[in-house]
Amino acid sequence: MELTPQVTVAGLKFDLTIILGTIIAAAIVFGLIYFATRKVSMVPRGLQAGIEILIDMIRGITGMTYDNKRAEKFLAFSFTLFLFVLVANQLGVILMITGEVHDPIPWLGITEETLKEHHGAAHVAFLKSPTADIGFAFTMAISVALFANFVGIKNGIGSWLKPFMNPLHWIEEVSKPATHAMRLWANIFAGEVLITILMTKFPLYVTFVPVAVWIAFSLFVGIIQAYIFTVLANVYIGQKYAGGH
Repeated sequence: MELTPQVTVAGLKFDLTIILGTIIAAAIVFGLIYFATRKVSMVPRGLQAGIEILIDMIRGITGMTYDNKRAEKFLAFSFTLFLFVLVANQLGVILMITGEVHDPIPWLGITEETLKEHHGAAHVAFLKSPTADIGFAFTMAISVALFANFVGIKNGIGSWLKPFMNPLHWIEEVSKPATHAMRLWANIFAGEVLITILMTKFPLYVTFVPVAVWIAFSLFVGIIQAYIFTVLANVYIGQKYAGGH
């Protein structure tokens, strides 16, 4: 299993790879929107046209989940969520940075004990997709679940509480974010692991074609998973408007 650089602050460990990947993904999303809207024209071209196509696609998702008023209300949220997850999914496929570490780097959490566990040389991921980390995927899924319940409470605490009278609803409330996170994490993680194995364990002349094919497939999977994650997020929020049904 690969290592990631970590720092400890006030007894808490922070994964620098995930932090860096999150910052880069957020910066790319901000940059895309900034340059797409810097010179808006009535006849969209280039990046503006691409962003408008994405917005229309997301409008289709919200339109299937809410009424017209609520669909527009959640359009910006859904578009931002989709674009961020999309970029985060592709980050490790396009910009994955890994390396073999043979000497301890204590300030990055790579110690002699850690190297001994990896037989003197550790494979370290300095940059990968944040969504390939199970903790990150669960954080996003739990955040969506908390937001969905906040929407339900705001819509009416009575209708929000009613489904909780059924014990099975408690299981559902736990399983939703769990499956939401696992679906995203497992697909992205598996893709990056196979790419890493093919690129580090075999000669390039042997794996060039398989790696190229798998990278293309992983990019496609990243798009699909961003779409699914956004659809499910809206479904869970929409269920809270309907009193959990």
